[in-house]
Amino acid sequence: MPLVTVIRGDRIEGAPINVRTPFVRIPMWLALSWWTAKALGRLVLVLIRFWYVTAPAVFFGWLYLRFGWAGPAVVVGAVAAGSTGWAFGHRPSWLRFGWWPVLSRYRRMVYRRNWHAAMVTAKLAVSFDAHTVLPVLRRVRCASGVDVVTVRMVTGQIPDDFAKVAERLAHTFGVRQVKASPGPRPDVVLLHLFRGDPLAKVVRPLPVPAVPEFTALPVGRQEDGDGYPLRLFGTQVLVVGATGSGKGSVIWSVVRSLAAGVTSGLVQIWGLDPKGGMELGIGAPMFTRFACKDYAAMCELIEEAASTARNRAANLRGRTRQHTPTPDEPLIVLVIDELANLTAYLTDRQLKDRIKAALSILLSQGRAVGVHVVAAIQDPRKEVLPFRDLFPTRIGLRLAEAAQVDLVLGDGMRDRGALCDRIPQSLPGVGFVVIDGDPTPMRVRFSYLTDDEIRDMAHTYGRLRVIDGEVLDGAA
Repeated sequence: MPLVTVIRGDRIEGAPINVRTPFVRIPMWLALSWWTAKALGRLVLVLIRFWYVTAPAVFFGWLYLRFGWAGPAVVVGAVAAGSTGWAFGHRPSWLRFGWWPVLSRYRRMVYRRNWHAAMVTAKLAVSFDAHTVLPVLRRVRCASGVDVVTVRMVTGQIPDDFAKVAERLAHTFGVRQVKASPGPRPDVVLLHLFRGDPLAKVVRPLPVPAVPEFTALPVGRQEDGDGYPLRLFGTQVLVVGATGSGKGSVIWSVVRSLAAGVTSGLVQIWGLDPKGGMELGIGAPMFTRFACKDYAAMCELIEEAASTARNRAANLRGRTRQHTPTPDEPLIVLVIDELANLTAYLTDRQLKDRIKAALSILLSQGRAVGVHVVAAIQDPRKEVLPFRDLFPTRIGLRLAEAAQVDLVLGDGMRDRGALCDRIPQSLPGVGFVVIDGDPTPMRVRFSYLTDDEIRDMAHTYGRLRVIDGEVLDGAA
């Protein structure tokens, strides 16, 4: 069929339409003016954005032009002398207002240099509308051994996305470990990048507080170098770790922090050592009641603690929701070494059922009435410890398998940085503390007490009254 061309007026139907873009001639002086203004604008933005570099450069340049080399040399010498005097005179304020801000600026430039590659290789970059969108590095704040990096996430991301690739980020930035936690705003995540390891050295026994602070017991040092305060009020504490992981360090650190309260009568520590006293027997005088040989006596001790919790709950009903320790009604701390011997390995079924029933009451009702449990165990399986979830505070020391981490500390805790299975045998007493309601595990090293130091503490503060059901006449 032949093509038919239709001519309408001066236009041929179906033919392409030629459109000519108008050519505008711009005078050279106007183009140069525009380019100059644009360059000056960018220069001003750079000067303002990097003021901490440009301002000193301008200042020292002026000094050089005005006084020669003597001007900058005198200023640098005066600043160095003033900073040295400040550091020796009041080191905390020098670190807070002098050294850490300067180091934060430097570390921010280091992270920015590798930021794009780190986000892409960790699969945190998002492709949208033919563009690659990266999380924004907002701020870096340095402290002893750790950098806290504030990151604004891409729309649709959550902090767990960063937690899952924490190990990749650690290798990319050359740090020991990276932990991710929610920020102050929903679209912000905080990345804690740990440069060194303040926990590599053994933590010596800490001073005994004159009056125990039950919301902040000094028990060790945390991974940023500061002391770690363990909360005892309103909680029960579970310690899980393999043989030689340092469960004794946790127990004796807690006992030492309560020692002055034992002497004053404000605290009573009841000890149970199903292994015949191998762990707790050396400091037996620290315990108001102690049982290590007779399982029936251990059962009666746990049942008595449960009965005390029920009686206090009845007395406090309608008056208060939290017990306040007094010498007449002291805080009771039930310390159990190797709980599995009482809940799983005990052959007397009747005794085992009685112990489980009493422990269930203690763990569910005791924390509000001042009856607390600090229990240590090696095997974290559900069949060995059926009421593991009743411990709001859980401490994971060195564990044998990666799967045990989430079993002990909660789902997703290993992704958030609780690498209990990677704690070396050379670091006993190092573990991760997880508290219900806080999604971020805290790496802590508990203080280590030698046998002689435990004996000295027991001799100074001990008030043993009952051992294996036998009432003693006086303190040991």
